[in-house]
Amino acid sequence: MPDANTLNALMLLDRSGSMESRWAEALGAVNAYVKALGEADVTLATFDGMGGLKFEVIRDRVASAAWKDVTPAEAAPRGMTPLYDAFARIVALADAAAREKTVVIVMTDGAENASREVSGKDARAIVDRCRSKGWQVVFLGADFDAFGEAAEIGVAMTGTLNVRTGRYEAAFRKLAQRTRTFADSAEPSPIEFTQEDRDEAAGE
Repeated sequence: MPDANTLNALMLLDRSGSMESRWAEALGAVNAYVKALGEADVTLATFDGMGGLKFEVIRDRVASAAWKDVTPAEAAPRGMTPLYDAFARIVALADAAAREKTVVIVMTDGAENASREVSGKDARAIVDRCRSKGWQVVFLGADFDAFGEAAEIGVAMTGTLNVRTGRYEAAFRKLAQRTRTFADSAEPSPIEFTQEDRDEAAGE
């Protein structure tokens, strides 16, 4: 049985068609995050919309020490962006694991445009529920100004980061440091990005 005190890190990665040009870099950044994370159980799910939500769990609560790099051969970009539907699914996985220390990371290069089951209001309620448990929700924009979409579902500005191509891995390594601090702190220590983090992620 997994240790209930082990960090549970869940990543939701947009694999809609517009991600194609940045897909290999995004997967490389995910792998770098896990390697820099320290002890944790890690889940990676991808999502897109092809006649409805396509939600695929690529790695399911894999111990970080046993992580095998995700490659483009395992999933390819396609379809639309049913972000709210997919977000509900990844949080349901977090609920099933029921870990005290949990972080949910969303990375997308565009706004919601295809959800059929979950509204923006529903997604906001899910974020509120995560917050009430002390869980962290992080929203990353892949060459996309994610602040509006994150605010729509109630993700704090401090937990939102826009990342430019060529900076994905560096941003995920920084996120791993922030995640580790959150996991190791006895007192509440939310994952928050600084202005320096934002400048680095933007390549400034």
